[in-house]
Amino acid sequence: MRKLFVVFLAILVIFTVAFAKKPFVVMVTDTAGLGDKSFNDSVWAGIQKAVKDFGIEAKVIQSMEMADYVPNLEEAVKSGADLIVAVGFLIRDSVEEVAKKYPNAKFVMIDAVVPTNNVASMVFREQEIGFVTGALAALVTKTQKIGWVGGMFIPPVERFEVGYRAGVLFVNKNFDRHVKVLIAYVGSFENVPKAKSLALQQFAQGADIVFAGGGKNTLGIFEAAKEYSMKYEKRDGIRRFAIGVDQDQDWIQPGYILTSAMKRVDVAVYSAIKDLVEGKFKGGIYSLGLKGNYLSLSPMKYTKKFVSPEIFGVIERIEEMVENGEIKLPKTRDELKKFNPPAMNF
Repeated sequence: MRKLFVVFLAILVIFTVAFAKKPFVVMVTDTAGLGDKSFNDSVWAGIQKAVKDFGIEAKVIQSMEMADYVPNLEEAVKSGADLIVAVGFLIRDSVEEVAKKYPNAKFVMIDAVVPTNNVASMVFREQEIGFVTGALAALVTKTQKIGWVGGMFIPPVERFEVGYRAGVLFVNKNFDRHVKVLIAYVGSFENVPKAKSLALQQFAQGADIVFAGGGKNTLGIFEAAKEYSMKYEKRDGIRRFAIGVDQDQDWIQPGYILTSAMKRVDVAVYSAIKDLVEGKFKGGIYSLGLKGNYLSLSPMKYTKKFVSPEIFGVIERIEEMVENGEIKLPKTRDELKKFNPPAMNF
């Protein structure tokens, strides 16, 4: 009887494991959707890694317009999702509405804070990587003029822009440079032709580096950098660069993207799913920065030859200063007006 009981328990365990419900994760995109080679694709990459590592099930619901947000989130809830990943600042109000309506559902909100217990709000200190990127651009530029072409002026994008400009101010003060920053906004994250036109305008005004501030717009800005270089580099000896964002986008136009300011939403989402699988998922605010590798520069596989070892040394020290809190970084344009760059120390 004892042997039979042991065999029965073993069979029971096998059947329990075999038929246990796998965690089900649903991603609701913003209007840029999958294929943006940026924000949404990075979130989906994190989910796909969790599928591979934890054996979860996953699907994506694409939002074509902002009016899709609430119905898409509700569809995710009704589909039985154990975790719903909502992408982008603009979906924030919809997440709050649906999260309050379905308090037993669990959500990850990427890029905004939703103050309910069933939402893990993943927000990033974009000003940190923006600062490092701005410092790099200010040290590399040959024309002492660089650009920024943002998508929409929303808080996460503002933090990127302000950090970028603060990094330039830091370099100007500490290295006796006089770098200026040209600023433009597309007004959306999906208008590739307009983004390209704005970048071309900035190159024509003398910028030799333009930060591509998000969404599908980046593709147009990358095209502009290569196109302008192909036309003028032989004449004036100056390579025009774009700067990528969110993912390592350097491969899209190899040699014409100086670096990418990576915002590791894939790592953040993977971490949240890991907590779900292990029964540790908790709502609340998660503030993510350079520490923990949630923000970083790309490896610069195609462009290292354009940057001296001395500059890389300076950037490494700047990263340390930011991580250690030696530099109090501005997050808004109003704070930038009061920013007094500290002295560089090695």
